[in-house]
Amino acid sequence: MHIPSSRISVSEIAKERGEDGASVSKSIGVEEKTVPNAGEDAFTLAYEAGKQAIDIAEVKPSQISALFVGSESHPYAVKPTSGMVAAALEVDPFCHCADLEFACKAGTAGVQIVDSMVRCKQIRYGLAIGSDTAQSRPGDALEYTAAAGAAALLLGPEQTKNALCRIDQTISFTTDTPDFWRASDEQYPSHGGRFTGEPGYFHHVRTTMQSVLETSKIALEDIDHVVLHMPNGKFPSRIAKEFKLTEEQMELGFIVPHIGNTYSACSLIGLVHVLQEAKKDQRILLISYGSGAGCDAFLCTMLRDGVKLPIDTRETTHLTYSQYQQQMAARAH
Repeated sequence: MHIPSSRISVSEIAKERGEDGASVSKSIGVEEKTVPNAGEDAFTLAYEAGKQAIDIAEVKPSQISALFVGSESHPYAVKPTSGMVAAALEVDPFCHCADLEFACKAGTAGVQIVDSMVRCKQIRYGLAIGSDTAQSRPGDALEYTAAAGAAALLLGPEQTKNALCRIDQTISFTTDTPDFWRASDEQYPSHGGRFTGEPGYFHHVRTTMQSVLETSKIALEDIDHVVLHMPNGKFPSRIAKEFKLTEEQMELGFIVPHIGNTYSACSLIGLVHVLQEAKKDQRILLISYGSGAGCDAFLCTMLRDGVKLPIDTRETTHLTYSQYQQQMAARAH
């Protein structure tokens, strides 16, 4: 997992618009978000997250035979981020690489692909990465939450020495629901306002959760940790209330209030937070969501107690709105 060290508070953005910061923050359930630095793009974030995953797993890069990067902010329209990351990580050139795009669930789509390749023994190890530097038009509601970050999962055989968690089941639910989009020649995305909630996020997450519980024949109360896609704090909290999820089930994976919506990395970062604290034999339910629209769901079981990530020693910098604009402008050039 890798997130930028720069932050801007919702209150700081609201002040620039002449709005009440405390009210806005309470309404969306977000206090601050990450801001990519001038040299941070989806590639550099993906590289840092991938390197961390490899180091923790104690797997040699040359043993990795697949690498997929999910993002909606790939630095090049035509030049694969995945190939750049594979080269930077010194992965074996005989490697299945591809860039994926399905809004905020492109990272979990990569997990499904790599998991399938491992299960059929086409590969031994593979990396799935979600990485984004989310775009938002100045003055748009998305500006309060659109953030940056990356998370990487290294998948391999369950018998691997450092195996941490097993994927027991995965399903997906997809429809053509145009709640969010960006044409190839446009800098900023457009969205359907309230349409992004229902029938966008809520319908898809609700339907997917009901389906995975029915097909797995597992009761929700038997799941220890639940991670949902977090476009803000309000949407997943509403789902949690609807399904009567407890505070304990949601606590570890609910990371949006202090980093914002990291898009393709969002639900994976939530999962990484859970994997650090979860105990052996505990069950995890992960449901990602991507506008356009669809969900990927995963039921997982911990094989051992969680593993803490190395401490990030970088000093966090809180930006003024003017500094935020300058930093984003520097990135654009």
